[in-house]
Amino acid sequence: MAVWSTASEPASASADRLATMPGDAATLVRMTRAEYLAAERASSEKHILWDGVVYAMAGASLAHNAIVANVVIALGTRLDPRACRPYPSDLRVRIPGTERYVYPDATVVCGRAQLEDDHQDVLLNPTVVIEVLSAGTEAFDRGEKFAAYRTITSMQSFVLISQDRHRVEIYTRGPEGVWSFREHREGDVTLTLGSDRTVAVPVDALYAGVDVTATG
Repeated sequence: MAVWSTASEPASASADRLATMPGDAATLVRMTRAEYLAAERASSEKHILWDGVVYAMAGASLAHNAIVANVVIALGTRLDPRACRPYPSDLRVRIPGTERYVYPDATVVCGRAQLEDDHQDVLLNPTVVIEVLSAGTEAFDRGEKFAAYRTITSMQSFVLISQDRHRVEIYTRGPEGVWSFREHREGDVTLTLGSDRTVAVPVDALYAGVDVTATG
């Protein structure tokens, strides 16, 4: 993997010394956008860039990964790929006008994907952003990260999925940028995709094969 370091640290400083989310008390490695992208593309591990500081991403649970896989499968079988397409968590998203790059658990892009450069690994225009909640990152996902996602003008729906119970929370952008909230524990989850387009996914499909009683 690439070596992460700053001018004040020895070159041997590695990613396992980085904080795992903003606010953690750990070695903070600062990078410019260009430095971060070069290092990240050479790394075998994933990190986010948040206001110029690099944070290592912790590993996810079996349930977390199963839900993410279910999300991509469920959306992939219900969306017309000529119009909208889901993507898993390896696709970075840049928060516009900032030094912030993140990896949502899943995204949906409707229309042509807008990418930052010729590497084609940084998405600028997600239509839907989906995060599966974990104990260590839930506050960040609900707070600072959601506030940042709301600045992406293409985003129509933001989805939070619990992994310790059947609960799916949907935030939908309405007229004049006002966001509405719905919570689902059963039935269909309807995601707004813009231009009077929606997609419905059963809650049961998102939790297929996942024993929520074994998580937490």
